[in-house]
Amino acid sequence: MTLTNAQTRDVEALIHPYTNLARHREIGPLILERAKGIYVYDNRGKDYIDGLAGLWCVSLGYSEERLIEAATKQMRDMPYAHIFAGRSHEAGIALAEKLKEVAPIRASKVFFANSGSEANDTQVKLAWYYWNAKGKPQKKKIISRTKAYHGVTIVSASLTGLPANHKQFDLPLPMTLHADCPHAYRFAEPGESEDAFVERLARNLDALIEREGADTIAAFIAEPIMGAGGVIIPPATYFDRIQPVLAKHDILFIDDEVICGFGRTGNYWGAQTYNMRPHTLSCAKALSSAYMPISAVLIPEEMYQAMLDQSRAIGVFGHGFTYSAHPVAAAVANETLKIYEERNIVAYVRQISPTFLRRLHALRTHPLIGEAEGVGLIGAVEIVSDKATKKNFPAEKMVAAACSRFAEEEGLFVRALLGDRVAFCPPLIITEAEIGEMFDRFTRALDKTEAWLRQQSLRA
Repeated sequence: MTLTNAQTRDVEALIHPYTNLARHREIGPLILERAKGIYVYDNRGKDYIDGLAGLWCVSLGYSEERLIEAATKQMRDMPYAHIFAGRSHEAGIALAEKLKEVAPIRASKVFFANSGSEANDTQVKLAWYYWNAKGKPQKKKIISRTKAYHGVTIVSASLTGLPANHKQFDLPLPMTLHADCPHAYRFAEPGESEDAFVERLARNLDALIEREGADTIAAFIAEPIMGAGGVIIPPATYFDRIQPVLAKHDILFIDDEVICGFGRTGNYWGAQTYNMRPHTLSCAKALSSAYMPISAVLIPEEMYQAMLDQSRAIGVFGHGFTYSAHPVAAAVANETLKIYEERNIVAYVRQISPTFLRRLHALRTHPLIGEAEGVGLIGAVEIVSDKATKKNFPAEKMVAAACSRFAEEEGLFVRALLGDRVAFCPPLIITEAEIGEMFDRFTRALDKTEAWLRQQSLRA
């Protein structure tokens, strides 16, 4: 196919994350031009419902004037200030105060970074810093989970439990361990109840810790709902059984709220949805409705006191970023949190969620769908070749990716994930009518996928 001028310029200039670079050179990019509400428009004027809120992040939709004004005002007043060497500014102070106020943990202090990856990378450094201060320098290993996603820096990618993030990058680092994925649909044994599945995972975690040595393990990190690993909804009692194991072995619990925070699950935090009691918390994405890059790490007083001890001994806390608490990003995040409160976004998600989940669950009747599960305004379907056996199509056929392309043809952005899963995570402002249109477009994409599978002789 012949690429347009803009597509050719892109191919010759950009490296695209999470893209088949060879295929991209052949087909070129989709060039986007503007966006409003839940809709994105390409340079031909075609509209797309953004069924993934960008990358799980544009919570208030596009072109929210209050966020634009907050950024504009801050740019005029003070476009940049760092917070190294004891400097500060009002936007950063106010945001830290607000995050402490709304946190699901007894947060003492807030550290700002620019992305979820950086926040989770920081979490590991702070865990090490903490245990060193406590006189336990051997506690270095971090337990994550298979299919987890925690970022793409060297450390956070090691925590991530997805093969594509490790292959040919010489990852994961040896200090990372991966426990079981809490996906009962895929990993429960035949005839095993959900409660028995959870008990088995708790026993396996305990055995992993015993085998490695609790005195070598610094922390356990978990997303309330596993996002990029497939939107995996944990059993209701999963964290209730996991947390006593961590407490018994004196292991820190890190809550990765990068996707689940700020109303996505029908509570302000995913931790509240799943009765999680973490020591520390990472957040990003919806913190600024993705209008500016910003993330935060929330820590308890005990960890802060350990950091003080280290700082006294060393003379400095030797961690931070040029753009930590960037004033424009902080100003936009402050306004975002105000909007969440004023519009009672959590209550709205609870109000609209039944419509979203009803349409999502209805996809179970489609011949291609094996599982369709969600919470709040996040969910996923799994495409299978046989519902009874849960058999997937051959991985090399990339059926979910094909479905995503057909969805794009129908004017819908969704995300294809590992294991032929397709994710939904629309802006939190989506209406009932827009939910209906989103799933109507996706159903047409599923029908196109089924027809394509027949053409590929993969479907009778």
